[in-house]
Amino acid sequence: MKKVLYVPLDDRPVNLDDVIMQGRAAGIHVITPDAEDVKNRLDSKAEADGSVLENTYAPVFGNTAHIRQFIQDHASQVDGFIISTDMLAYGGLIGSRRFRTNGGGAYPGYDPAVTGQLDVIREIKRTSPYKPVYALDTVMRLATTVFVEGLTQAAYDEARAFAQQPRLAASNLEDIIAGYDIKPDGTHFGTPVQFDKELYYNARSHKFKTNYYILDQLLQKGYIDFLAIGVDDSYTQGVQANEIAFLEGIVNDRLGGTGGQNPDRVIILPDADGLGYSLMGRMASELHRCGSKPRYSVKYFGPDGSTIVNPYEYMSVHDNIRYHVDMIGGRFVTSGPYDMEIVAITSATQAQDAVSHIESNEQRKMPSIAIDFVGGGAADEAVTQALLNSQSTGSLLGYSGWNTAGNKIGLALGMAQSRYALLVTEHRPPFLNAAAIGHGSLLFKRFLKDYYYKKLTIAEIRTYSRAHALYTNVPYADQNMRLFNTPEDYEVLVQLLRDRMQTQTGTLAAKNAFLPGKARLIRQIKRSGWTFAGYGGAELDYENPDFIWNRAFEITLMPHVILS
Repeated sequence: MKKVLYVPLDDRPVNLDDVIMQGRAAGIHVITPDAEDVKNRLDSKAEADGSVLENTYAPVFGNTAHIRQFIQDHASQVDGFIISTDMLAYGGLIGSRRFRTNGGGAYPGYDPAVTGQLDVIREIKRTSPYKPVYALDTVMRLATTVFVEGLTQAAYDEARAFAQQPRLAASNLEDIIAGYDIKPDGTHFGTPVQFDKELYYNARSHKFKTNYYILDQLLQKGYIDFLAIGVDDSYTQGVQANEIAFLEGIVNDRLGGTGGQNPDRVIILPDADGLGYSLMGRMASELHRCGSKPRYSVKYFGPDGSTIVNPYEYMSVHDNIRYHVDMIGGRFVTSGPYDMEIVAITSATQAQDAVSHIESNEQRKMPSIAIDFVGGGAADEAVTQALLNSQSTGSLLGYSGWNTAGNKIGLALGMAQSRYALLVTEHRPPFLNAAAIGHGSLLFKRFLKDYYYKKLTIAEIRTYSRAHALYTNVPYADQNMRLFNTPEDYEVLVQLLRDRMQTQTGTLAAKNAFLPGKARLIRQIKRSGWTFAGYGGAELDYENPDFIWNRAFEITLMPHVILS
């Protein structure tokens, strides 16, 4: 079995648990750092005056020194590397955007501690030149992080609106940083009420220099084989625009790119939490198929993706799909034969037509990936029920209905790419069986989480948490329930979560998509046809579901599918 060293963006399940299971579904053993070393948490302590919250503090970030040592210790034992530069340099995503008293020195020696961390990538490439080294990096998002080092929801809202405002156009590193606070007419922005803009700009400056360092000193010099850059929480204009244009210019001018992209070296697009999935897909194709690029086509059921831009992104859905296909190591085609089809559902009224098309694809042995773009941050009810009423849904190679368009695309396509790489190359029954369980469990989880939790159960959690808030000036207690609810109410919430997810697991397992004795998943793809494994049920350990970050938005959830 191939082994991949994986340093996640943080320890949220979408970035850690899911990618490990995705690897299992592709016959890859994913080696990760100790849980404590990648642990990220929001503020864990609060100060209050009676029923009025005054401050929060004490977040948790990853241990960067331990991460560096982990990479060095395991480099000789693995076949490839997927490394989050945010975790390596800053201790995770929230650490990469924490406010700073200064933005670092002049580039490239802006912060020797951070560049020293990043330079472990040089070391592993020098000692293991033939092993693929992939990295994922992020452009700092517009908004602040709620309840990290005292920042509130009001600060988040104000920062995002503030950062969305256009800036004076600039094209080089120093001018972009100097222009963070300059409007297109040359005047300066006012003073925000809820956050310190200078500390915010310092954080942007430091992270932007890191973005450049990774491109300039690591990718361009051959120490990274492929780089995925995700623009987290973006907009069609604002403080990120000059940064994105600068990075795309580097790709064009120095890295052989076109339009700011190079499918063989670096892709920049709106996504963050889907990057781990995407790069695991690319890695599986590299290790199993020597980088062979399967062809992807897309069919929309609803408005064409070229007309849709997600509120948290700067790129159309269609372009986001095309560039994600490049990121995972595929090839997007608009004509001629293709190996997999993306079924993009953009209207609930066409959900049944989409399902009929998936059923037709299964009959003609065309693998399908379904993406629900209707439901916004959670899966849409009409789309989900249409999918779950069909036995063909159980044979999907990828699916997602979770969060932003970029997240949905990265999760679904990365999942499909890694699975396909195994299906067309593996022939040993024990490996095929173990991988099938991994894939079935991950597909089951996506429906269980994207719809049954994110659409249904989370509403109950939020209602109870907010109704039992400790503080009168915290309207959204569910954003940090250990701080904003009593210990007794927190236990009620945990039990509510576990009871509901037990029930929902049984409900989902009885749907046609996963119905024991009827539904099936693809076990192997051979020239002579497909072989299948049947679903035999699903289990969820009662104590598994938990609020890993003590907020309603994110839960651990690890169902296990039984195959017949």
